[in-house]
Amino acid sequence: MADQKTLFQNIVVEAVKIYAQEKSLTVECDIEKTVRVENPPKPEMGDLGVPMFPFAKSFRAVPPAIASEVAAIINRNKPSLGEVVPVGPYVNIKLNKADASSKILKSIVEQKELYGSLNAEGKKPLEGRKVMIEFSSPNTNKPLHLGHMRNDALGESVSRILKKAGAEVFKVDLINNRGIHICKSMLAYKLFHEANGDTPQSLGIKGDHFVGQCYVEFDQYLKGSKDGTKPAHPEAQTMAEEMLIKWEAGDEEIRKLWKMMNDWTLDGVKETYKRTGIEFDKFYFESETYLKGKDEILKGLEKGVFFKAEDGSVRIDVTDVVGKGKDEDNHEKVLLRKDGTSVYITQDIGTAISRHDDWPFNELIYVVASEQNYHFKILFHILKKLGFDWTDKLHHLSYGLVNLPSGRMKSREGTVVDADDLIDNLHAEALKAIQERERDSELNADEVAEKVALSALHYYLLNVAPVKDMLFNPEESLSFNGNTGPYLQYMGARIASILRKAAESGLTPDSSDEALSLLGHESEWALIKELQKFPSVVERAANDLDPSPVCIYIYDVSKSFSAFYRDCPIVGAAKDNEKLAKARLCLAECTLTVLKSAMNLVLVPYLDRM
Repeated sequence: MADQKTLFQNIVVEAVKIYAQEKSLTVECDIEKTVRVENPPKPEMGDLGVPMFPFAKSFRAVPPAIASEVAAIINRNKPSLGEVVPVGPYVNIKLNKADASSKILKSIVEQKELYGSLNAEGKKPLEGRKVMIEFSSPNTNKPLHLGHMRNDALGESVSRILKKAGAEVFKVDLINNRGIHICKSMLAYKLFHEANGDTPQSLGIKGDHFVGQCYVEFDQYLKGSKDGTKPAHPEAQTMAEEMLIKWEAGDEEIRKLWKMMNDWTLDGVKETYKRTGIEFDKFYFESETYLKGKDEILKGLEKGVFFKAEDGSVRIDVTDVVGKGKDEDNHEKVLLRKDGTSVYITQDIGTAISRHDDWPFNELIYVVASEQNYHFKILFHILKKLGFDWTDKLHHLSYGLVNLPSGRMKSREGTVVDADDLIDNLHAEALKAIQERERDSELNADEVAEKVALSALHYYLLNVAPVKDMLFNPEESLSFNGNTGPYLQYMGARIASILRKAAESGLTPDSSDEALSLLGHESEWALIKELQKFPSVVERAANDLDPSPVCIYIYDVSKSFSAFYRDCPIVGAAKDNEKLAKARLCLAECTLTVLKSAMNLVLVPYLDRM
């Protein structure tokens, strides 16, 4: 069944057509596409509105006059949907609250967790779409850090939103486990730890943290100390490069060390994934994919897609994509070096093709920081030139940098904020706050603190549009007041408590038309209208690949519920009007259903007690 917004849109479309016919006017636009339903800025103006500005030119009339006549046409048939009124240049409607409330809440009661997935036509908007999404992509020379946390949160949240909207989603993680940076950690291990037989287990350190420590030790060994007490060792760079050559040649001893340290890092990273609720359907490894694009480049060379430069390297002209250089020279991208070896983008070409062979997607999303915008423009251009029909559905979900108020983080200098350390600190602060205010004897404070820490982190990271750079403020993120993850968890727990207390008193929700028709208070109506928006919020977030509208929505629902509960007692109302109390209880239950579903989309763990 179509919702009130769609019904009103259809009513206005028909009325505008009648208006044009009666005045023998030629319509120069598509009426169905031009009639756009909006939310009036003030409740007293109505619940929905349609601007008449787009028709002024065609109808040779001012918008307020058009609005007045279109409203009159609609009112000839006395629509049961509500009272239609012209408000300046808008045709607005004050919905029949009893009828609208019943339809909205019954949809939530009937659909339960599915609510939000279906649009006004009762369909999942992205049904039939197969989306592969790549995110995280850690290096095996260090643990996950705060920047990875934004990447992981975006990738996982967007995946959940796409699924909610009906898409089939396949999540992949490309593990960057080869290259000079990996060899730097390996060299440091050989220099400072191998003789002692050090392992993460023997030192009591998480594997990825230990390997990351080795990476920092290499940098310190290379540069020496700033005060000059420890000499620099510039030869270390050459030693690492020689180690990489041996790795590529398959040296048995180097490969053995490489596998051992990679396993240490991956075990640690996967432990962090599990802690933060991040999951993947498949892992790809750079060590297995970095040569796969070479054959495709050679095929493209034969077809004339690429050319061989004077130095023997294989290139493509990408001026059409990125523009000319500073000297007005054409931009050329090297795809194979003169010695025939692959470069980084060659790996990505082969990996993309292999992925489509593995799981034939019709859309592939790369969640990668904005620093790689140039890289992805060229990658998508090359794949299109190679003739793959799915390249029009490649998308770079570019996101801004995330830092702490203290400044930008650098892994090699050891100033990076490890994800585990950050969550541990958030956990400790949350635990302290919970213990200070604990009143529930059934509460497991440590478990709650972990979920509060995750909600603080994820919500803070997702509440900002991906394209923007941001500062992560741990203290602000943990607040139990205002627009934060912990506040939303508190609101969910509060509603759960209300429902428990009502059940203990023998009060049960009533979703009958008779009961729901009693919900006429302005605060009740404001909350119900917020709940109705959820499907459109999900669809918008899915289309834009942006979780921030969901965050904004959850906060708006929470504020509306708070106002409703302040103005409209539930259990207390049962003495005077039990039917009304049961209807309000149904509204509270529907609110919790929507909150839990929306919170899950942005990785905020639900708590029924706090």
